[in-house]
Amino acid sequence: MTIPAGLKYTKEHEWVRIDGDTATFGITDHAQEALGDIVFVELPEVGRVLTAGEAYAVVESVKAVSDVYAPVGGEVIEVNDLLDGEPENVNSDAYGAGWIARVKITADDSVELMSDDEYNTFLEE
Repeated sequence: MTIPAGLKYTKEHEWVRIDGDTATFGITDHAQEALGDIVFVELPEVGRVLTAGEAYAVVESVKAVSDVYAPVGGEVIEVNDLLDGEPENVNSDAYGAGWIARVKITADDSVELMSDDEYNTFLEE
């Protein structure tokens, strides 16, 4: 299981890469392993304004349907349209081709975010 440094993580197993006022969201390698083969990703609409902790996407696998929650608040500026035809990218490259959405951070709110080391410790508990 991969836990890249330089990202932040949530207790709900989402990751966020913050670059200035832009954040890229996805689910962690741990989450995609637990879900199994992902068959569908319901993406948010561009322009939607999210608050931290709000469900913004749905990931459907052969095992379950799961909400995905925003780690930080902001306006959706881009979604990963490749997931419409290739949802398995979340399984094969959770931190790369499997990203779900990008937001322009517009709010000063976030859920409790963990570093890679903190997330690894959280998984071991």
